[in-house]
Amino acid sequence: MSPKSVVVTGSNRGLGFGLVQQFLKDPKVEHVIATARDVEKATALKSISDARLHILQLSLGCDDSIAAFTEKVSEIVGDSGLTLLINNAAVMLPYVTKQKPDRKIVNDLFEANTIGPMLLTQSLVPLIVKSASQVSTDGLSISRGAIINIASEFLGSIGDNTSGSGEYKAMAYRMTKCAVNQFTKTLSIDLKEDHILSAGVCPGKVQTDMSKGKGEFTVSRIEEASTLLVEAFNKLGEQHNGGYFRKDLSVIPY
Repeated sequence: MSPKSVVVTGSNRGLGFGLVQQFLKDPKVEHVIATARDVEKATALKSISDARLHILQLSLGCDDSIAAFTEKVSEIVGDSGLTLLINNAAVMLPYVTKQKPDRKIVNDLFEANTIGPMLLTQSLVPLIVKSASQVSTDGLSISRGAIINIASEFLGSIGDNTSGSGEYKAMAYRMTKCAVNQFTKTLSIDLKEDHILSAGVCPGKVQTDMSKGKGEFTVSRIEEASTLLVEAFNKLGEQHNGGYFRKDLSVIPY
């Protein structure tokens, strides 16, 4: 089954934009809510002509913005609640071990990649609970109520970290994505009785501004990457709750 409503953060370009396009291809999806820090500059989103698409302003570093966004989402989804939240928005700023300490860069990374998504999720949880409560079975799926955190296999895993800060200069970024993995696992336990699925899924290396143009999927193949990712989402169930997966749903070591 398809989710009735979807929120995709960071969806004005790249993978987030691709995910918006994929969900709009599904006629069973009633609302696709896309976010951008500056709606006026979200030209790609604004070029889509589909009444089911709602483009809303959201700044994850601003509590007032999160509160206003949550209120608008509530108005859009109504009594049905929100079915699926995809925390996709993230930033990468270079920060390595052998550099002058810079608290601002580290704080900015955690605000954007960890704290912001956490607070947004908490704000939207009542709407997701409302959606999940309307299904009588005990199963977990993205068609009932789910939170998916877009993960990073190559930079979020402790077990797979063999390059340190590496070519992406990603010491602090690694830490933010690792913290998101803990958040995903905790959600899966705290929301289990509400029948809400929580999982981290990595799309693979996509060539975006964040990856400095390196990756398995070129910009022209974003559609392919997002298609595979949505296919993975549709397969998620009870056995995936709290897990950390590649796009083929093979397990990534924490």
